[in-house]
Amino acid sequence: MDTPIIELRGLALARNGTHILRGIDLAIARDEFVAVIGASGAGKTSLLRCINALVPDYTGTVLLDGQDTAALPRQQLRRGIGYVLQNIGLFPHRTVAENIGMPSRIAGQRRHDDARIAELLAMMELRADMAGRYPAELSGGQAQRVAIARALYSRPALMLLDEPFGALDPATRASLGEAYRRRHDEAGLTSVMVTHDVAEALALADRVLVLDHGAVIALAPPAELAASTCAAVSALVDPPLRQAQALLALKGGA
Repeated sequence: MDTPIIELRGLALARNGTHILRGIDLAIARDEFVAVIGASGAGKTSLLRCINALVPDYTGTVLLDGQDTAALPRQQLRRGIGYVLQNIGLFPHRTVAENIGMPSRIAGQRRHDDARIAELLAMMELRADMAGRYPAELSGGQAQRVAIARALYSRPALMLLDEPFGALDPATRASLGEAYRRRHDEAGLTSVMVTHDVAEALALADRVLVLDHGAVIALAPPAELAASTCAAVSALVDPPLRQAQALLALKGGA
């Protein structure tokens, strides 16, 4: 059996007597796309931060390609992980090319790889002439595509995405989600994406992880999750399914 790219064993996190994550056991296979959903405060972002070693005081074990991340040098660990946040975090006084190539500067290189920049712009469906633009000249969707391109620059095997499309309008959000899923498949990535949009999780992911008060209550393919009889899972999944059925009914009656 292949070693999972991510394996969590008894992962737990507590702060001031409050349990944020509760004994999570989880294995994610290479090339898999896993979405993480749950109510606010369920522990979704904390889970990503533990995987990326941004939280020092968890208990349990986080394995990346079979190696305990607690024993890995932080720079080595993060070279293999792309991290995308909702707030984008582009540098306003640097061009799109400079923003995408920022990982090369962090690694101590004087200049980014222009060919890699061009490849990533094409991959994220951005025009080549955007390389010389500044963040203020971009739409929200374009800026988020640049942020994803930056996370992909160093060719990570693993992508962690925390509400990457949450600040976008619905049409742009859907388009960018579909574009990212294509990139995931084409590049052979492993993706773990936190989202509050349950419909987005069901549409994009191979499996969906449901957290409730820091504990895993479900981990299943979208079709299985949609048929779940667990009340806590149904409370999350049923509303977008009802909305989808209502919209289909409207279209059918047009």
